[in-house]
Amino acid sequence: MADLRPMEFGEILDGALQLFRRHFGLFLKLSLAVMWLPLAFSIYWRARFFGLATATPEQTAAVMQSQIVPFMLWGMVWGVLYGAGMLLLTAGSIRVISDSYLGREPQFGDSLQFGVGKIVPLFLVGLGKTLLLFLLLILSGVVIGLTGAAGGLAVLLVFIEVIAAVWLFIYVACGYMVTTPVVVLETLSSNFDAFGRSWELTKGARGRVFGLVFVAGLISSVLPALVLSALGALIAQLAPAASIAWTVIAAVLPVVLTPIVPCVLTLAYYDLRVRHEGFDLQLLSEQLGSV
Repeated sequence: MADLRPMEFGEILDGALQLFRRHFGLFLKLSLAVMWLPLAFSIYWRARFFGLATATPEQTAAVMQSQIVPFMLWGMVWGVLYGAGMLLLTAGSIRVISDSYLGREPQFGDSLQFGVGKIVPLFLVGLGKTLLLFLLLILSGVVIGLTGAAGGLAVLLVFIEVIAAVWLFIYVACGYMVTTPVVVLETLSSNFDAFGRSWELTKGARGRVFGLVFVAGLISSVLPALVLSALGALIAQLAPAASIAWTVIAAVLPVVLTPIVPCVLTLAYYDLRVRHEGFDLQLLSEQLGSV
C-alpha cells in the first residue's frame, strides 16, 4: 500500500475495494468466524416465524400482527448478536488493513484476537451509541406526534419536522460513525471519550462520511439483496422445491461482502486523521503496537 495521505471520495472507495479483493480469503474467514452465530440465528428466526419457504407480504404481515411481542424479542436478540459480530469484524478489518499499510502480511489469528481483545469496550460504546440514536428517534416521534395531533396547517409542519428529524438522525449518526476505530486504535482515559473524539474528527466531513457509508452499504447489502430477492422469486416459480435451499444460500451469500463496509470505514477514519493531525505510518505502527 501507498503511504497514508488525504484521499478523495472515490479513492477511499477504490482503496477499500482493492484491499477487499487483495485479502478476500482472509476477510471471508474473518467474516464467517464472527458472523456465523447471527447468521444461524437469522435462519432459525426466519424458520421460526415464516418457515424457510418464501413468504408472501400478506403472510409476513399476519405473523407480525399475531406474534408481535416474541417477534420483537427475537429481533432484539438477533440485533445484539449481529451488532457484536459487526464490531468484531470491524476491529479485525482494522488490523488487516493496518498490517497491509505497514507492509506486514495480515494473519487470521492476529486479526481475530485483536477484535476479541477489544469486544467489551467496543460493545459498551456501540450500545451507548445505539441507545442515544434510539432516544433521538423517540423524542423526534413524540414531537412529530404532538404536532400532528393539532390538525389544520400542522400537516405541513409535520412534513418539515420529519425531514428535520431524518437530517438530525443522519447528522448525529455520522458524527459518531468512527467510534469503533477510535476505541480500537487510540488510547483513551475512558472508552466513552470515543464519542467526543469521533465527533471532533468528523467535524466538517459528516456529509462525506454519510456518502461513503451509503455507497458501501449499497454495494455490500442493498444491491446484492435485490438481486438475491429477484432470484428467489424466480426460483420459487420455476422450482418451488428448491426454494428452501435457496433461502439458506441467500442468507449466507451476503456474509461474503460484509467486510466492505468496515474497510471503507477504516480508510475514512485514516483519512480524517491525516487531514486533522498529519497521521502517518509511524503513528499507526506505534498505536497498533500499544493496543
